[in-house]
Amino acid sequence: MRFGGKVYRISLNGGMTCPNRDGTLGLSGCIFCSRGGSGDFAPSATLPIAEQLTIAKKKIAGKLPKRKDSFAGYLAYFQAFTNTYAPVSYLRRIFNEALSDPEVVGLSVATRPDCLAPECILLLAELNKRKPVYVELGLQTIHEKTADFIRRGYPLSVYDDAVLRLQAAGIPVITHVILGLPSESPEDMTATVKHVVNAGVHGIKLQLLHILADTDLADYYVNASPSEFACMTLDSYTEILCSVLALIPDETVVYRITGDGPKRTLIAPLWSADKKAVLNALNRQIERSIPCSQKC
Repeated sequence: MRFGGKVYRISLNGGMTCPNRDGTLGLSGCIFCSRGGSGDFAPSATLPIAEQLTIAKKKIAGKLPKRKDSFAGYLAYFQAFTNTYAPVSYLRRIFNEALSDPEVVGLSVATRPDCLAPECILLLAELNKRKPVYVELGLQTIHEKTADFIRRGYPLSVYDDAVLRLQAAGIPVITHVILGLPSESPEDMTATVKHVVNAGVHGIKLQLLHILADTDLADYYVNASPSEFACMTLDSYTEILCSVLALIPDETVVYRITGDGPKRTLIAPLWSADKKAVLNALNRQIERSIPCSQKC
């Protein structure tokens, strides 16, 4: 155990935007992205980082273990939008402010692989010597047709290059993959996970596709016929999840196997809002997937 106890992620908002929103690549963001830039659970970007940490700590105070020796601290997670899409001087200031909190044991930075300039990676490598730093890359899929549909805005080669440069700098990479993207088959999803595993990343996050209100994906979902696009059922999701988990080696950390969007904006699939039910279904699917000889 790296930190010697339980670590809780605290979502933070660095007040950045995204090249897919500011006109560099587009104005509307990825088709599935919410107005909060996937940082819907983070405090307001108008607040200083130290104040955001204080607010977030209070929100999860009830979840902390009663035994103090089993609690290691917090991971400062810059989640909303693209968290290396700013001058390095600004990034240095806000990342250092987060790491200065004595209860923060590390830093996790969610970003795009096309927003990792050499000087940015140098900064992350420098901070990594102070406290552990992780970079989370939103790949979602390796298939260019799907990538174009979701308006990702960069080719697969950019992701591959970013992984290599981060690994060369000694920075662990966590890759985000979305399962259930429109028109993707189980074989397509499996191919994406295989590619991520073969890249030798430190970790992977497996995310169910959510349809959130006030997104372009929501408009597509409402207007598409069932033959064009249908959300995954709980059974189909747990089935593909078991298939891809079997491909991931023991040394690769699986940071997420599902996800739950804000209930107030979730359109579909509604079953995803009940995380306990999802985990129970996954456990049942795993039980069915294990050969009898391995159970005995």
